[in-house]
Amino acid sequence: MKVSGMASRAKATERHIRKSNGSGDAPRLNLLDCTRQDFEGLFPDKPYRGSQIFTWVFGKGVGDISQMTNLPKDLRGELAHKAEIAYPEVMGRQVSEDGTEKLAYSLKDGCIIESVLIPEKDHWSVCVSSQVGCPMGCSFCLTATMGFTRDLTSGEIVAQVLHPIHTYPDRQFRNVVFMGMGEPLLNYDNVISAANIITDPEGPQISKRRVTISTCGIVPALKNLARDTEAGLAVSLNAPDDETRSSIMPVNRKYGMTELISALKEYELPSRRRITVEYVLIKGINDSPAHARRLIRVLHGLRAKVNLIPFNPWPGCTLEAPDPASVSAFEARLKDSPYTVMLRKEKGRDILAACGQLAGRML
Repeated sequence: MKVSGMASRAKATERHIRKSNGSGDAPRLNLLDCTRQDFEGLFPDKPYRGSQIFTWVFGKGVGDISQMTNLPKDLRGELAHKAEIAYPEVMGRQVSEDGTEKLAYSLKDGCIIESVLIPEKDHWSVCVSSQVGCPMGCSFCLTATMGFTRDLTSGEIVAQVLHPIHTYPDRQFRNVVFMGMGEPLLNYDNVISAANIITDPEGPQISKRRVTISTCGIVPALKNLARDTEAGLAVSLNAPDDETRSSIMPVNRKYGMTELISALKEYELPSRRRITVEYVLIKGINDSPAHARRLIRVLHGLRAKVNLIPFNPWPGCTLEAPDPASVSAFEARLKDSPYTVMLRKEKGRDILAACGQLAGRML
């Protein structure tokens, strides 16, 4: 989040606390929605208390203000009168045959979002949503069929990480990917705030190198992203030319390939890090050897690695998954290039938890 935005939020939090004086004039503040600066605004004359509260909420994951034992009892009472720690309710849980778990959260206004817990060899990854629905209209994505309802607050995003960490303490949650429902860069301030809380040394302590924000290519936001967060960047490209990309991703009609690739080349990457180019392979659309050759040319000069994702079908979709032979040929052609290529092993397809299959429905 921009510094000016963070400062204004801290002032707004202080005003909220002053207004919430027990008269019912304002709802209680949800501490999950607060930044570090917001916490300092809770007790302006004692900013160190804000740091203590931050650690309780995001580091230790308490759900009750009375458990903040290094705060004086009267201060805890004052805080509880004005604020709360309100997690979204888990409305359902499905477990895939491969161990992947999909959680459905009910938000305060009744909206439903989904998040995915992905088992890896020696750790777990969390795939979080950033919006209720999505406005981008990509033809291969089930979330797009929902349309767009609203942005998630930073607290609703962070809760998708905190809940599994503290519900399953025996699991090592190391990776967080903003690849669930929604376009993260259209909810810029809340996504940046959430990413920075997730990686805070006094928060969940997820490594900055293990947090990735995925976008379909909102070019103006890319100009500030590297300044505002050290999270990794993934770009859903899915085609090597404007005609093909525009046919499956309406965003390309606003921010074309030339503009997008130029922005990616100017992106200020930390040393030894690369942009992840996500490429969903769709039968007969973008999976031919010719597409692979054009993709190599398009990526020339870009510090990138390519993540190939065979399309995951969902009910009602007319697109088809690529043939295994086409996937192998595409992968082989890219491996004969300067780029590292990874073929994503999809997990959770049997419970509609794989890439592009989230739809915010009750389980």
